[in-house]
Amino acid sequence: MGFVLSLNDANATLETTGGKGTALSELARAGLPVPGGFHVTTAAYQEFVTSTGVADRIRAELAAAYGPDADADADTAAGAAAGAGARIRALFEENPLPSALEQAIAKAYADLGDGARTVAVRSSATAEDLPDLSFAGQQDTYLNITGEKALLAAVRRCWASLWTDRALAYRARAGIAHEDVSLAVVVQELVAADAAGVMFTVDPLGGRTDRLVVNAAWGLGEAVVSGLVTPDTLVVDRAGLVVVEERIAAKEVMTVPTADGTTEQPVPADLREAPVLTPAEAGELARLGLAIEELYGEPRDVEWAREAGSFRILQARPITTVAAPRPEVWNDSTGTDSLWTSANLGEAVPDVMTPATWSFVKAFMGDVMVGASLEGRPMYGNIGGRFYMNLSVTATLAAAFGQGRKFARANELVFGRLPEGMAIPLLPASRTRVWRDTIGEAFAVMSRIRANGKQLPAFLEEAPERCEELRARVATAETAGDLSALWESEVAPYFRRCCHMLQAATRQGGDTLVKVRGTLESLVGEQDADLMTTGLGDDGQLASMGPLLGLERLARGETDRDTYTRTYGHRGPHEFEVSLPRPAEDTQWIDRQLAALRTVEEDAALRLARQTTARAAAWDRLGAAHPRRVAGLRTAVDGWAASARLREAARTEVARVFWLLRTFVLRAGEVSGVGEDLFFLSREEILALLGGDRTPLAAVPARRAAYDAYRALPTYPTLIRGEFDPQTWAADPNRRADLFDAQDTTPATDTVAGSPASGGVVEGTARVVADVEEGEAIRPGEILVTTVTNIGWTPLFTRISAIVTDVGANLSHASIVARELGIPAVVGCGNATTRIRTGDRIRVDGGRGTVDVLEPAAETPDPA
Repeated sequence: MGFVLSLNDANATLETTGGKGTALSELARAGLPVPGGFHVTTAAYQEFVTSTGVADRIRAELAAAYGPDADADADTAAGAAAGAGARIRALFEENPLPSALEQAIAKAYADLGDGARTVAVRSSATAEDLPDLSFAGQQDTYLNITGEKALLAAVRRCWASLWTDRALAYRARAGIAHEDVSLAVVVQELVAADAAGVMFTVDPLGGRTDRLVVNAAWGLGEAVVSGLVTPDTLVVDRAGLVVVEERIAAKEVMTVPTADGTTEQPVPADLREAPVLTPAEAGELARLGLAIEELYGEPRDVEWAREAGSFRILQARPITTVAAPRPEVWNDSTGTDSLWTSANLGEAVPDVMTPATWSFVKAFMGDVMVGASLEGRPMYGNIGGRFYMNLSVTATLAAAFGQGRKFARANELVFGRLPEGMAIPLLPASRTRVWRDTIGEAFAVMSRIRANGKQLPAFLEEAPERCEELRARVATAETAGDLSALWESEVAPYFRRCCHMLQAATRQGGDTLVKVRGTLESLVGEQDADLMTTGLGDDGQLASMGPLLGLERLARGETDRDTYTRTYGHRGPHEFEVSLPRPAEDTQWIDRQLAALRTVEEDAALRLARQTTARAAAWDRLGAAHPRRVAGLRTAVDGWAASARLREAARTEVARVFWLLRTFVLRAGEVSGVGEDLFFLSREEILALLGGDRTPLAAVPARRAAYDAYRALPTYPTLIRGEFDPQTWAADPNRRADLFDAQDTTPATDTVAGSPASGGVVEGTARVVADVEEGEAIRPGEILVTTVTNIGWTPLFTRISAIVTDVGANLSHASIVARELGIPAVVGCGNATTRIRTGDRIRVDGGRGTVDVLEPAAETPDPA
């Protein structure tokens, strides 16, 4: 092997010209625009160290520094490298080059011609730019070298850089023996670059393989490679070679040539924030990048330069690792001492939310909640992708307006009882400041509620047809412009109207339920109070019962499949998560429900009839004990019942409009060509994308990673106080599933207890179910134990003898449906799914709110 090879010589291999030199030789032979030059081979290095005795001195230094096994311990090697490296590098300065070697390098340099006498001198080790190890930056590069003497000195310095402290430590940690490594040098014509940078043929941070990433800065590329400047970043679509994202940086410094090398100097003011590349130039670079990737059959990290409008490829190494995207952090609990609850909200939205869903939920909440942010703290938040209410904000508002006691009772009905000794921390806000910040908004909202309350019946009558008409038009919008226009003119206003109507419906009847419940409990006790607040008369039933009663009518032939689908096809366990399909999108949905219904011994109609008899008896008992109170209380209960029907009817239309929102996101993905990635953008970002701005797509990998990470965790505690990190909590083997209190680490008790939601005592076999999709495993008569239920679970209720939930309160779905059907229920236990196993024989006391394990399950429960 000779001391020098031409740059495109076929004999350039890893052993002869090192990793960098071999790659450049392959690029040159493939016709890619590589600057001309030559290789000083590893044979030249070996000739120098052997003929001068440097090789023996290197071995002696390594033995003295590291002992008999120079590579036995990476940390020891790193520490020992400092002294040995300096002494070895000095050897390359002290010893002359052999005459034959010097003449070979000088001749190759002269052959470049007078027009290429200024060169770049780059180290190329035999252990660099490998598929699994890059060794990038471990050896030196020298730019703007002119003249034979300077060139020979640069070659010596490159050889010496094989023995820097950094290179020694790197090899030691990689398990590569120092004496197995040799070094070649690449000498190339220096590109007088006005711009330079690096290009990755896949996204190294986002992990996406459908894009190339180009970094660009002014001057030579060293400022980019060394991290001295923040470059422009352009993301190029692999298929169309068009820029889909562009971030122009304020480029403060640039590397420029000088008489004795290079230096950094300030970028001229008019160029600092100017784009370095045009979109067409970025596309041209991407084309070169794809050609390089095709040549090697794998992604590449490419250094490039631009001179007089033309691009040159300076280097192309493997991308050793394409980093998994760093997940976003979704956590509104940080920085506050607030008490958060997922009860009620966790029932409506039990899933980890995609960013699209969260943006729609925020729009809804921001439109209907007074004081949605108080003292900089949000009334609602996203904690690890899950929906939580900030009780500290709502309690502070209630206290400021003198509603503290009423709030406590309502809070218990809606969100459940707080653990013994737990109080809601109030915000440090004076009553005067709270009034000032919210009173104007409150009056405006109350005025809107009164106006919308009058329109509510007409809205509920027209809403199903209106929403379905909009959904059909959204699904057939032909262009991004058509879809955007439809959103702005009709979809968004209709969504907002649905939000306002539900707001009005929830305020109908005011605090009647709180007053009525309190009065009834004081007169007849909790069990009879439960009975007397069930059953809504012959003219209608709660929407929560609708899917079950409708299914039974379908089974009896009293309705048809199309009618059932139109009425209930949008209601399901995931009805507010827009990334998940509605039941009506599943062609087998009705058949599975009908099949399950055939296993039930007693249908809902029979149970409701039995409850009607029990309810009448409860009223009779009230009449016997307090005859003068019956008429007034019946009127109050009837008023509450009418309000409850309105609330649930309005909620079913909001669930229907979320199907419309899902259809909008799906169609936006189709017309933009992005597909279901749009579920990881907010509504504002989706609209920007439809307008031609593809920049938001850069966030998708990090958001998808966050979504996947949070979904992999157990359901978080219902109650959270203080800063809560889901990953840290999930990793704690002693974590509490019922509550998290950053100020109190008292371990949880094994006792399972919660809110007494529906009276009665039942003993039976537990069936622990993680989600409604596992509901088919439930055998008739078993006791359902789960995290939370919603309307999608209703058809299961005729198959069970009792229900126990981790999340819930007196007005939660499980409580309401259980009371309507006369099923004992204990809700809001927090720890039921972690303390009870499928197959356990348990006793559920719905009147006392207790659950006892009578007989543990066998180690392997019988399969369903």
